[in-house]
Amino acid sequence: MLYRIFLPAVICIALLSGCAASKNYNPNKKYSVQQLQQDYTLLRKILEAKHPSLYWYTSKDSMNMFFDNGYKSITDSMTELQFGWNVLAPVINKIRCGHTSFSMSKNWYQFQQKIRIPSFPLHLKVWKDTMVIIENLNKKDSILKQGMLVTSINGMRNNETIKTMFDYLPLDGYADNVNYVRISSNFPFYHRNVFGVYSTYRVGYIDSMGKEKSTIVPMYIQSPDTGRNKIVDSSESKITRHQLHKLYIKNLRSFTIDASLKTSVITLNTFTNGRRKHLRHFIKSSFRTIRKNKIGNVILDLRRNGGGDLNMSMVLAKFLRNTPFKATDSAFAVTKSLKPYTGYIKHGFINNLGFFLLTKRRKDGLVHYGYLEHHLFKPKVKNHFNGKLYVLVNGPTFSASTIFCNQVKGQENVKIVGEETGGGWYGNDGVMIPDITLPITKLRVRLPLFRIVQYNHVPFKGTGIMPDIYIPPTVDGVRNSEDRKMEIVKQMIKEENK
Repeated sequence: MLYRIFLPAVICIALLSGCAASKNYNPNKKYSVQQLQQDYTLLRKILEAKHPSLYWYTSKDSMNMFFDNGYKSITDSMTELQFGWNVLAPVINKIRCGHTSFSMSKNWYQFQQKIRIPSFPLHLKVWKDTMVIIENLNKKDSILKQGMLVTSINGMRNNETIKTMFDYLPLDGYADNVNYVRISSNFPFYHRNVFGVYSTYRVGYIDSMGKEKSTIVPMYIQSPDTGRNKIVDSSESKITRHQLHKLYIKNLRSFTIDASLKTSVITLNTFTNGRRKHLRHFIKSSFRTIRKNKIGNVILDLRRNGGGDLNMSMVLAKFLRNTPFKATDSAFAVTKSLKPYTGYIKHGFINNLGFFLLTKRRKDGLVHYGYLEHHLFKPKVKNHFNGKLYVLVNGPTFSASTIFCNQVKGQENVKIVGEETGGGWYGNDGVMIPDITLPITKLRVRLPLFRIVQYNHVPFKGTGIMPDIYIPPTVDGVRNSEDRKMEIVKQMIKEENK
């Protein structure tokens, strides 16, 4: 029989599974209605005063209604987790700003690293109304295997499950492809926080004969990590740290050459890397190597690039764009200072200093970042790439990487390939994105301070950048762990080289 274990009980189960909580942090602590209302009211005031796009996609009347409904939903004491997911997440979703999202307190993240929280046992690849099993965490399960189609969970059909989960997640406008990928990255996590945890789940699936069936599966609890206390000698430790650093850098970016295709593959998973000069050097050296090796095709993989330093995306664009360009048509804030809320906002003093030094209030009453609006970037002459460029994108292509894609889209030698980006094509929010920390619950909410409208933007808003060549996921692709987008582009290049 299915029955739900509510979130406080989940924490208790986790504690009983062998890991003690921090002495100074109790995840089961409940905050009174008055305390929750205080945090909620403060958050609303900050968003209404400082957010540049609170009413960009949602009218002021509707947003006021959503704020009011969120306040009214605080009828009983709640834990930090309940307040975040049951109250804040659904309200923040209505702003339709991908850079405005909530996260748990720092204490929560430290706590959850030490425990094992039960969850739904299946990792699923999700798109439209399709769910395909990527991995079954219950390894002894002989029925549900990788590549199988799931049709329902606890009697809820796929489209209803996905729609419900989407109501808790941030996005730019209506570009919801990012949330298909987000849910696919950790389905058990999102299912647990939206629906709670059940001792068992009834999972509907399609069997090998194409018939729909169902089975009961238990919740998953991770086994204790027996290797956590393993002792290694100093030489092994040094080697491990070096290897980890190499893997870290490789995860951020990589450059390879396929000599048989006369093609280079550049993978950039972020435009931020601590020290900007490292990424700048990587970009410059990559295009120098491309020129020296007379490479005629470049595949630029931005599928995991969530953005970062806007200026670094412009550095990349200068090697690929054929004509001068600007970073944005407009970049503005609605405030010249974070006062009187500076103390609740991370690096509040530094952000106020940035407003003072970099912005100017104009006749329209808005605070403009003039450099981003007026500076004309010119294409590089040395090592500029003039061959064929294929830019791989999908939902997590966001923020600065979406701005880059807009700079090169439509150029004769460029094809955007894959799926709709998560970042807005017309524009999005960003530049400075500090965290608001609520004083009582310590929950955090990201606060973008500038609205960016794309350079030579499209006349409509709400979508991500649409690919020139659309390559959606497929069941067979998931089943066989294929990188279809990359393989299809390489096959296109192979055909063109004949």
